[in-house]
Amino acid sequence: MVTVCPVSDLDAIASAAAEKIVGLCQSAAKDGGVTGDGTVRIVLTGGGAGIRTLEKLVDAPINWSRVHLFFGDERNVPVTDPESNEGQARQALLNHIDIPEENIHGYRLGELSLSDAVEEYTQVLHNYAPQGFDLHLLGMGGEGHINSIFPHTEAAVEETRLVIPVTDSPKPPAERATLTFPAIARAQRVWLLVAGAEKAEAAHHVAAGANPLDWPAAGARGIQETLLIVAQDAAP
Repeated sequence: MVTVCPVSDLDAIASAAAEKIVGLCQSAAKDGGVTGDGTVRIVLTGGGAGIRTLEKLVDAPINWSRVHLFFGDERNVPVTDPESNEGQARQALLNHIDIPEENIHGYRLGELSLSDAVEEYTQVLHNYAPQGFDLHLLGMGGEGHINSIFPHTEAAVEETRLVIPVTDSPKPPAERATLTFPAIARAQRVWLLVAGAEKAEAAHHVAAGANPLDWPAAGARGIQETLLIVAQDAAP
């Protein structure tokens, strides 16, 4: 069940998501979070709303030493490349907060081959998120893609692996690493951050529970909650 949370625009999406993230981190300090150890595990997303959300967290009252950050997908480029999701997250937030480097779990693409990076990241999830995530943030493309799961691709039908290589992304660059539906399904909360008139059709299909093979974002479900935080111009 997807709960639609309409807001005015992209900035309002980011404000709402950032406020909820602060609350989540503060609650986990009391109730322990998904693993009961007081540490919050969050999967970040790129895109306009995702990066704007990170910018709003720069001065947030969060104990970042108790937060582990992961990435939903990554392009096969070094972190210094402008296209790198991790690189964008570092510029928006991570370079400006007091978070231990060992709490930031990137794919190390640019250092490792795509296959080695996927294998290593799978182990990272087993080591640092053995019981899944407290939160998985997701952006969405106009055709409904999430992470690097595009319609009618191998990634859209993956049922077992948590991390897979993508070599034929219809959106450049072709090579990427991505978390899969099984990985997303291990998140207690999934929040889709969606703005832009070109995404209205996809948002409609997500809210209606369409076939994820056609509209991958419709297959993103959290254990506790699934929110579609959507701007007025993309409202279903």
